[in-house]
Formats: sequence, structure tokens, C-alpha cells
Amino acid sequence: MNGGDLIAEVLRRQGVRWLFTLCGGHISPILVGAKRRGVRVVDVRHEVNAVFAADAVARLTGVPGVAAVTAGPGLTNTITAVKNAQMAQSPVVLLGGAAATVLKGRGSLQDIDQMALLRPHVKWAATAKRVKDLVPALEHAFKVATSGVPGPVFLECPVDLLYDAELVRSWYSSKSSASGRKPSLGERALTTYLDIHTRRMFAGADKVEVHDASATRIPKPARMLVRRAAQRVQKAERPVLVIGSQAMSVPGEVRALVNAVEDLGIPVFLSGMARGLLGKGHDLQMRHGRRKALKKADVVLLAGVPCDFRMDYGRHIGRKAFYIAANRSVAEMVKNRRPNLPVHGDAGRFLQLLARECPAPKGRWSSWIEELSAANSARDTEIREKGAKAAEAIAAKSEVDGVSLVDPLDICGRMEEALADDSILVADGGDFVATASYIVSPRGPLSWLDPGVFGTLGVGAGFALGAKLVRPESEVWIIYGDGSVGYSLPEFDTFARHELPVIAVVGNDACWTQIARDQIEILGDDVGCPLARTDYHVAAEGFGGAGFKLTRSADIADTFAKAKEKARGGVPVLINAHLGKTDFRKGSMSM
Repeated sequence: MNGGDLIAEVLRRQGVRWLFTLCGGHISPILVGAKRRGVRVVDVRHEVNAVFAADAVARLTGVPGVAAVTAGPGLTNTITAVKNAQMAQSPVVLLGGAAATVLKGRGSLQDIDQMALLRPHVKWAATAKRVKDLVPALEHAFKVATSGVPGPVFLECPVDLLYDAELVRSWYSSKSSASGRKPSLGERALTTYLDIHTRRMFAGADKVEVHDASATRIPKPARMLVRRAAQRVQKAERPVLVIGSQAMSVPGEVRALVNAVEDLGIPVFLSGMARGLLGKGHDLQMRHGRRKALKKADVVLLAGVPCDFRMDYGRHIGRKAFYIAANRSVAEMVKNRRPNLPVHGDAGRFLQLLARECPAPKGRWSSWIEELSAANSARDTEIREKGAKAAEAIAAKSEVDGVSLVDPLDICGRMEEALADDSILVADGGDFVATASYIVSPRGPLSWLDPGVFGTLGVGAGFALGAKLVRPESEVWIIYGDGSVGYSLPEFDTFARHELPVIAVVGNDACWTQIARDQIEILGDDVGCPLARTDYHVAAEGFGGAGFKLTRSADIADTFAKAKEKARGGVPVLINAHLGKTDFRKGSMSM
């Protein structure tokens, strides 16, 4: 086997089912080797989406997602997605092609200092020097990606380690020989050096052993700390639980996590990958009013949630509350506000252990839950009433202007009605996506994908690609803003070529509205914010998908039905929904 085959065999033994890539000569042997071993090679139109897709696979399966990209620009194109995976704590393995070992730093094609570029954004980075190093380095990369706080890793694979030994020798022979004359002393020395270098590079490659994937060690919370937490919870009158993405680091334990939350009986707010954990409309789940609930709570448990800007740097938690934090990362656990009881370990495991220590008697916090539920219901009613008024205002303006538009709350409400029970939602945008998050409910665990704390635009197509491969029978919906769709619209070509029928809904208000709201109010200028009512649906059709233009409220239900039918037939779909302006959301800046 050549180096590419060895890497492919490691992928197979690690349980990798998909390899995301954009082809390049530096990495071709990896792709061919993977295909021969039954690893599906999924090629995209931009390398950033290969890493986003790998990220989604990792989040949904727990097995590290893998992307392979060519050297230089191929690698630089991945940086945003790699950083997003780092901040979202996703175990992603990035394989990067590189210049030949003897040509590094000599001006060869696409040769840059890739290690310096990647090291700040990954848990671990290494470059292979010999063919026999590829296997142990890659096996180690998989272990690092999933251990402790999960995250991305990078292995640089020089091109001369990946191809057959005889071919590489012929390359070096042609570079060291001069035809038609006797070689000079310098040329003979170069030939000798290249011969020695090549022999060393391939030495021992035939004796390399590839191993099966080893079990991931999950950081376990200390029993003593769990018992202390249980004692506080048992005394609580107004406890609140907030569960974040890190609690979902072990997808195989999601059912056990659901049982634990139900046994605890504590009212819960879900964020990030934890959205949908309890399904739709669970009695313990609150969608609105988190800030007020945290201020009133006497015990607050943050499970896999740091006190960053999303928690107002810890100020959402009342000063008199007893604050318990469970987190794999010590740095995140103590960020901005030190917990009264820090529990270092996996947040999901912590909740499971806590539930065994103090299952709630039936009705333990019924009056507190009723209070929060009432506030939650009141907010839902307020949103519906605002939506109805906004729809009327948009309709009235449309009659005057002669331009038909739909209300964003209306279309989100209809989307909520149209979603199948197995739907996966991918959130990629600003104002429209934030509006949808108030209205559209994930149907179950591991059914919501958003970028995470980095707030990255452009995750949509890559995340949807990974999600549809993991769950081919599920409906996969991308909720796009008209700004964010511009980052990954060409991936409709990927969806069509690989027969992955996702459904994308673009909230097209011809503006970067989330930015414009504050920019206009504070600075009095919308420069850089206006967009056009671009025919994104026509572009999707050009890439092999189906497109629908939606401008009337009366057509929403029918358009969704047609989109779902097209998707069932194997065609990716984009709905270009022309939105009217509303004041549902005020403010956009997070500081």
C-alpha cells in the first residue's frame, strides 16, 4: 500500500464513513484509497464546506468527521470552519496535502508554512516525515480529537509520502539527472542525496500495522461533587437547569440524558446542539424568559454552558443563587463568574449521575414550573399577535406598493406546521434565523445544528450535507438569511450530484437586516447593508436543484408541500421567500 492507502485504511478502521474533500494532486491517493475501502468520498465546491460537513457528522455521530484538502489555498480556505469547530468543540480530523519533503521552503507549488497557520486553531497538529509515520500519527489524531474537550486536529501529509515508492523515485531521478552529458559532481551528489532521502522516507512502510479504533475516555465527574450538587438541588425552591452543546458530546447517550433530565424534574432551557433534546412541547422545557428565570432562581445548574456573552458574562444569574457548573473545560467552567460548585467532567454524565442521586418526587417544583410555563406561554401569545399584526401591515403595504411580500413570523409559523417529525434544522443566518428560533421547534434530540459561539455565517450547506448523509431518511431543512446563502449556494451542485435532497428556505429581505437595525439607528447610514431581491431559486435550479419563489402568504403552505414532494423525489430544493420588513427583533450587536 502507498501512503494514501495507509491513511484510507486508518479511516476505515476508525469507523469513518464519509471523506469530505475538494480534489487536488497533493491528496489524490487518499481519495482513491478511501473509495476502494468503502469510505464514501463526497466532493464539494469549496473546501470550507468540506470541514463544515465533517463538523456536522462529528456532532451527530460522535465519530470524528474527516476532511482532506490540497495544499496552500486548499488549506487556507478551511480556516474559518476549523476555528468554528474548535470553538464549538467538534472532533474534526483535517488532512492537508503539502509540498514534497525535499522541496519545502524552496518555492514549490502551493508551499507555505501550513503548520504555523493551523496550530492556533486546533488541539494538535503534526507533519509526517516518513511513510511509516502516517498511520501512528493519524491514529493519535483521532484519539486527541475526541479526548477531554473535543476539537479539531490537523495532520500534514507531504505529497511524496502518499504515492507509490517507484513513482516517487522516478520523480526524484528526473530532477537529479541531466540528459545528454556526463553528470557533474554536484549532480551526482544530488542524486546520492535524493536516493538516501527516498530510502529513508519509505523505510519500514511495509511493516506498519493499522489498529481498530480505541474507546474514547469520557471525563467522569467526581462522585463527591455530584453528591454535593444533589444536596443543593434537593434543598432548592426555584432551580433552573441550562443545557448546552457540550452536554451532547456523546450522541450515543442522548436517550440516557433525556431520562436524567426528566427524572431530575428541573425546569430546563436548551441551547445550541441541546435544542430539541426533550422534543416538542415538553412540560419541563422553557423556550422564553431565560434571563428572568435565572434572576429568580435560587439554584442554577449550567451543564456544558460557559458564562460568555450569551449569558451576559454570568450576570444573568442572580447574585444570591447557588451556581453549579459542569464542564469538560476548566477554563470555560470558571470563565467570567466562578461557580459555587465547579464540577469538572462531562456535563451529560454529570446530569445522569445527579439524577440517580436526587430524582425529584412528583410535583416537587410544580408551582415554580407553572410560573415559568405561564411566562413562556404569554411570550408565545405575544409573538403570535405580533406576527398577525405584522402580516396585516405587510399585506396593506403590498397593496399600496404593488409588491407582494410575506411576513417572516408567518412563514416561520407555517414552517413549524410543515416540519416532519424526523426533521433536522440547520440554522445559517442572522435576523431571519433568530426569528425562526423563537417559533420553529426542533422535533427531537440531535435535530438542530447551528454554528455555535463563533457566530459563523456560511455553515448552512456544509452542515446540511453532513446531516443528510448521517440521516438520509430525514428531512433536512436549511434556514438561510439572504446574506448567508451567498456563502454556500454553489453547494446545490454538490447536493444534486450526490443525490442529497435538502430543503433550503431563504428569508430574502434584500438586506443584512440584523446589522442594519443598529447601524441605521446609531450611525444614520445603511452603507454596506442593502442587497438585491436576487433570484436565488433560479441559481439553485442552475446547479441542478428545484427552485420556488414565494411572495404571497396564501402560497406558503402549498409551496412547502411542493418542496417536500420534490425532496422526496430526490431533488434538492430552494424556496426564495421575499420578506417584508418588521420590527419583531430590535438590536443586533452582541458585545
